[in-house]
Amino acid sequence: MEIEIQRLGKTYNNTYKALNDVNLKIKNGMFGLLGPNGAGKTTLMRILVTLLEPSNGDVLVDKKDLQQHRGEIRSMIGYLPQDFSVFAKLSTWEFLDYAAALAGMKSRSERTSAVDKMLEQVNLFDARDRKCNKLSGGMKRRLGIAQALIGHPQIIIVDEPTVGLDPEERLRFRNLLADLSQQDIIIVLSTHIVGDISSTCHDMALLDKGSIVFNGAPEDLISKAKGHVWRISASESELEAIKEAYPVISTIPSENGYDVQVVGESLTGFSGDTIEPNLEDAYVYFMEVHQKEAI
Repeated sequence: MEIEIQRLGKTYNNTYKALNDVNLKIKNGMFGLLGPNGAGKTTLMRILVTLLEPSNGDVLVDKKDLQQHRGEIRSMIGYLPQDFSVFAKLSTWEFLDYAAALAGMKSRSERTSAVDKMLEQVNLFDARDRKCNKLSGGMKRRLGIAQALIGHPQIIIVDEPTVGLDPEERLRFRNLLADLSQQDIIIVLSTHIVGDISSTCHDMALLDKGSIVFNGAPEDLISKAKGHVWRISASESELEAIKEAYPVISTIPSENGYDVQVVGESLTGFSGDTIEPNLEDAYVYFMEVHQKEAI
């Protein structure tokens, strides 16, 4: 299974370019699409699930053109949109049973078994008879995750899936996706939460202002930040000057003031030590320093 995106573009109202010359190859396993809000992630996701037509370019799924084989390819996809909504008058179980039927499960007994199993996986089994409009925001999000997975899709596309989930729920979802990614399927995870990518994805892309600015393994992005992440022991009087001079990742009170973690090409005017970056550090460095230096 492979998705190939070629020179993809989307322009709104003949003026605003939401996507600009996007080229990607997405293979089996977990693929992370990372970028700030407004970068074009949702536009790309909506094109991939056939809800939006591109202005130019092509999307091929196993060499089949997305526009020419919309129905066939759409039947292969499980999708969790960012703005997922439910049918208020249905119970949790009824809603998921309906989603399973839409996904092609015709056998009642097959759907019953699949729905109960999925409700267990997303920790909603105890709420199976509760009306959807009585679910909390996090529970609705988990139900959205369940409906995206229920039909055993070959391609799973999830847009900001962990928004509204508490840390335990987020971990449960990451583990669920990690297990699924071992199968012969593609999972595209679009998010602005760096932790969702670092713990699950072996391949990723960075989208910024509609363009791909990085594509590769998370460790390759991390390597770009080596030698550019600094920890400074700062007094209270130095703190504002540091914030004005560098993108700040964290500020932690200490005995003598603050331990401040920043990113930059070099450290000037302050004393500090370089530290090993993680993916969040690398993301901030790449977006706030590396990209601006390249312009």
